[in-house]
Amino acid sequence: MSPEQRADNLRGIVMMVIAVGSFALMDASLKELTPHYPPLQVAALRAYASLPVVLLWAGVLGMRARLFQVRWSLHLLRGVIGILMMASFAFALRTLPLSEAYAIFFFAPLLITALAAPLLGERVGANRWWAIAIGMLGVLVVLRPKGEQMLSIGGLAVLVATVCYAISAITSRVLGRTDTSVSMVFWLMLFMAAGGTALTGSDWIPVQAAHGWILLAIAVTGSVGQFTLTEAFKRGQASLIAPFE
Repeated sequence: MSPEQRADNLRGIVMMVIAVGSFALMDASLKELTPHYPPLQVAALRAYASLPVVLLWAGVLGMRARLFQVRWSLHLLRGVIGILMMASFAFALRTLPLSEAYAIFFFAPLLITALAAPLLGERVGANRWWAIAIGMLGVLVVLRPKGEQMLSIGGLAVLVATVCYAISAITSRVLGRTDTSVSMVFWLMLFMAAGGTALTGSDWIPVQAAHGWILLAIAVTGSVGQFTLTEAFKRGQASLIAPFE
């Protein structure tokens, strides 16, 4: 591994640690919204809240012109995946404690590591494959804690969100070769906002003024988390970065 790659991996690890902390705060805020709004609307609100921050950030960096110099097909794929991921996770938070949802979501780093070898050409050693196998067993224990049924509806929703997140992480690594982090975050948020709004349709519930502070918290933590997550997978090897989630 070259010194440049080592430095990029280190920066990626630092960014991932920041992203994990930011998303933990965002998820706690999202859980406050889930009893009041449909899952797809929650996904849209999460995106709408972050868009002004992302645009401000693009302006400060002087990158607004580069927002349109992107690989549209992959951005559209990330948008669809992002809507499904956020809606599934928001639905799961209606029925599962945050701790249990996180326990299942910990399968994501294992899946990213497994996908990094065939899709990104990264070398994954035997120790990491053993960790993936053991991690899968751990997820199965969480999914069936009482032996009553293999998978609850909430558990299945988190699992769907986990798979979507893993695919999104892999596409971040691919897009990072040509697109800026600003454009990657902007289009993901825009597609999530538009898609979530359209799919919610007539079920859309007017946002309560009392939830303004929650949306502000989501705007800050969600934007910081999405940027640092994007930078983490853009800079570092996915199979190395993912276990730090």
